Amino acid sequence: MDRTRLQQLLARESAEAERRNPRSRAAYERAEHLFGRVPMTWMNKTAGAFPRYLDGARGARVTDIDGHEYIDFCLGDTGAMAGHSPEVVAEAVRARFAVSGGATAMLPTEDAEWVGAELTRRFGLARWSFSLTATDANRWSIRLARAVTGRPKILVNSYSYHGSVDESLIVVGPDGRGTARPGNVGAPCDVTLTSRVAEFNDLEQLERELAHGDVAAVLMEPALTNIGIVLPEPGYLEGVRELTRRYGTLLINDETHTFSAGPGGCTAAWGLEPDMLTIGKAIGGGIPAGAYGLSAELADRLLGRADLDLVDMGGVGGTLAGNALSTAATRATLEHVLTDAAFDTMAKLSERFEAGVRAGIDTWGLPWSVSRLGARTEYRFADPAPRTGTESAAAADTELEDFLHLYLANRGILLTPFHNMALMCPATTERDVDRHTEVFAAALAELAG
Repeated sequence: MDRTRLQQLLARESAEAERRNPRSRAAYERAEHLFGRVPMTWMNKTAGAFPRYLDGARGARVTDIDGHEYIDFCLGDTGAMAGHSPEVVAEAVRARFAVSGGATAMLPTEDAEWVGAELTRRFGLARWSFSLTATDANRWSIRLARAVTGRPKILVNSYSYHGSVDESLIVVGPDGRGTARPGNVGAPCDVTLTSRVAEFNDLEQLERELAHGDVAAVLMEPALTNIGIVLPEPGYLEGVRELTRRYGTLLINDETHTFSAGPGGCTAAWGLEPDMLTIGKAIGGGIPAGAYGLSAELADRLLGRADLDLVDMGGVGGTLAGNALSTAATRATLEHVLTDAAFDTMAKLSERFEAGVRAGIDTWGLPWSVSRLGARTEYRFADPAPRTGTESAAAADTELEDFLHLYLANRGILLTPFHNMALMCPATTERDVDRHTEVFAAALAELAG
């Protein structure tokens, strides 16, 4: 690739983004009382000099304060996989908050049992508890795993994503050993004291780490997502389950992003049998919600332990977890929006998106690849597709990524700012997908000169 041409095109698109978005730029410059000028510092992970500011969103569309409408394939990085403000969820939230009230009364509602039963139907885990984020669901699952096994360490895959869980911020270093993920902020201790790590798709490395006998649980995504989609090779997930059982280690599937694989995530789609499962973001239809499920056998073991304070000081739970508003939104989302039929349509749209991207790559003979996980599609600047998280991280190209994101955004299309991910929601249309194919092809043509 002609890097000089790429830099010229990136400069042009950056200038166009500034020209098109004066109100967003002014709002960003006025934000002197926010750490990093944004509500959360990750909002600065955007192509261009400043983020676009939200005015409104509905379905598969986002509007910024400069009046531009976008086809949204970002969808809150999975948080809005149900689409923005689906009407049935908005009505459930309004009824619970404005009409019935008692959204944070610290009392259970019947909605929670309905949600638990539905999550059991979808994922197979028998018992459920709730959180406000998948990060917290992961934290609490880790605590339970340590309590029931008596082991101190957690194993994750290199460059997997489990939110801001301290134990997960470990990667495989150049020497093949675990090391802190670059850029980690304020680690409470050396991460190798709490964690072990193995590359995704590497059963030999996984067994070496489990053989130490100190791993309470393997916390993993059934497919890597936030570093780019890395799909499991044939037999890999079955091997993980066999090894964890052989070494007395619990298996936790984090389906927060891989929920895109279907109504029961990868766990149902691929017949997986985890001991615990965590999920968040999408299930609340835009209202903060998360959950973690346990097998019946594991739940009974924990509840039978008189030495564990699971009610008060045990560090499992939070005042707002499982609140009436979140559970009402989750019920509405699962019952009426992210249905089995909706996932079927979303997957077909994602296939169409994948085909459009692949056609562009093939037209120009680019050494890129594209991977799909149900309703989620992503392209990487590597061919063949990366098979581990470390390989996927090495395939990153910040200048190229920023150019493509800006080129698309300046023409009314949003991808996830952290990577080249596109997600479908029930409101996404074939016309939306075809528009991306058209603009993506134009961007590649400009790169080729």
